[in-house]
Amino acid sequence: MARQLDEQLAARFPPGQQLRVLDVGMGLGTQALRLARAGHTVTGLEDDPALLAAAREALTAEPPGVRQRMRIVEGDGRDTGVHFLPGSFDVVLCHGVLMSVPEPDPLLAGLARMLAPGGLLSLVVRNGDASAFGPGLRGDWAGALAALDAGVRLPGPRTGADDEPDTVASPAQPPGEGRADRLADLTATLAGIGAPLQAWYGVRVFTDAVHPQRPEPDAGLPVDVGMLLAVEERAGRTDPYRAVATLLHLCGVRG
Repeated sequence: MARQLDEQLAARFPPGQQLRVLDVGMGLGTQALRLARAGHTVTGLEDDPALLAAAREALTAEPPGVRQRMRIVEGDGRDTGVHFLPGSFDVVLCHGVLMSVPEPDPLLAGLARMLAPGGLLSLVVRNGDASAFGPGLRGDWAGALAALDAGVRLPGPRTGADDEPDTVASPAQPPGEGRADRLADLTATLAGIGAPLQAWYGVRVFTDAVHPQRPEPDAGLPVDVGMLLAVEERAGRTDPYRAVATLLHLCGVRG
């Protein structure tokens, strides 16, 4: 996701521009810190006390310049209007959050209002068009049937999408937990809030769906992480593979 986000930033903003970034539901602050290190001014919004404490601790270990460019605000992504003025940010990130929100449309509308004209809204969501893959490949046939019937799951725990290495799933977090969203529905929503979809990618095409369990260290199946990431990067941009990824990365641009 980091490479995809960097690609979109490079395509939409002049080289060297210091962007104003809002990371909603920043988790441990992995993405926020990465962007602050790159020279951008970043605000991280988080309401989980444990994640806030971890992010603040990580920030204290950064050089002074990074600490000056990043601030952490305790709050809920649905209350951005309480904390910030409309049009305050060039980039708004909302990664791994929508799956724990029962009704995402008001949240998305509020995030779009935070964007300056031409600003980028970056979303990472669970893929409702492929939600049967995870339970089916784990042999959970009842879960697969339920996903095929509904296409979505009930709200569940945050995925921490930005707190793991790109495209490599956490073994403690089974794929498919949390509510999922369909690409067509989100495309319509983004158009309706004035930030129409400009690009989308699949994330975790093979690592979750085709090979959901990592090999054991003594299984004689060494994982070439570099090759794995290269395959995931290519598949996440290629039809029909990206359509069956566990996660979708959507990029909308404010008109």
